[in-house]
Amino acid sequence: MHLPPAGRAGKGFFFILMGPEGISRLHRAAPVVDAHCDTLSLLVHQTALRGEEAAGQVTPERLKQGGVNLQCFAVFVAPRHRGSYLRRALEQIDTFYRFLSLYAGELMPVCDRASLEGALVAGKIGAALCVEGGHVLEGSLGVLRVLRRLGVSCLTLTWNGRNELADGVLESGTGGGLTSFGREVVREMERLGMVVDVAHLAPAGFWDVLRLSRLPVIASHANARALCDHPRNLTDEQVRALAAKGGVIGVSFVPEFVDPEKPTLERVVDHIEHLAAVGGVACVGLGSDFDGTPQTVAGLEDPSCLPAITGALERRGWREEDIRKVLGQNFLRVFRDVWQ
Repeated sequence: MHLPPAGRAGKGFFFILMGPEGISRLHRAAPVVDAHCDTLSLLVHQTALRGEEAAGQVTPERLKQGGVNLQCFAVFVAPRHRGSYLRRALEQIDTFYRFLSLYAGELMPVCDRASLEGALVAGKIGAALCVEGGHVLEGSLGVLRVLRRLGVSCLTLTWNGRNELADGVLESGTGGGLTSFGREVVREMERLGMVVDVAHLAPAGFWDVLRLSRLPVIASHANARALCDHPRNLTDEQVRALAAKGGVIGVSFVPEFVDPEKPTLERVVDHIEHLAAVGGVACVGLGSDFDGTPQTVAGLEDPSCLPAITGALERRGWREEDIRKVLGQNFLRVFRDVWQ
């Protein structure tokens, strides 16, 4: 039988093999990873961590409905809280572990290769702890090492502005790359088995990281700038370079990064297809940014909607093996490569 080129399987081909119910079977069989959500920023202010009053977009039940195998939870402290970055980060880390203890039957903390495989084998939803913004380190490698011991397995080097590591994408008029401290952080992260996240990083810092790093890096939540000209999105040149390092880009569902005029499910899939066309299927994953903004993409309101992405890719003729890569295999590859 003649098979169409990789990526697409030809109109109707996949549907004939799978049938109308095959989308759900494929989604349930595939590993599903979401590389970014901001749920901890909501939960840290709640008096209860269970029940309707504590519910944001991301809940264990919705993760289960969406077939999620690994959810990355970001610790985000707004830069306006100068002087208390670390304390506020530790409060969110405490919230993370209290939340997991309430849902121990469904969720399992993941911070290294062994715990990742343990969660997958146990059939539980892995929960990985990430820090969004290197300002939380307050200029200390010692803080980085302590955070790693607390289970933090990924660090987004900057948020939108400048910190001790580098400039963020919205730091205007400077174009600053990695500082000396930023370079030390990247080297120490690789030694500790932590994933370097270049989302939010200004272009100069992005290129510095790619030149410095020995291991794959990720952009946990970013889209294609060719389709949506926002500074948070990546140019085709950046996509190709990150892919060449074995890295992965988590496609974000933030309407502003998808298409301000028509933020739809199909437009999200357009970003997936563009990134795959530019950097190859191996560089594309999911990084929803659920609970990070009150606006949502129609059809992707919470994790229970993730099977819709599988369905959309199937309708466009994608091969099963490539859908699996986008849904989670690509991020799992990087985590297995980097985590110790």
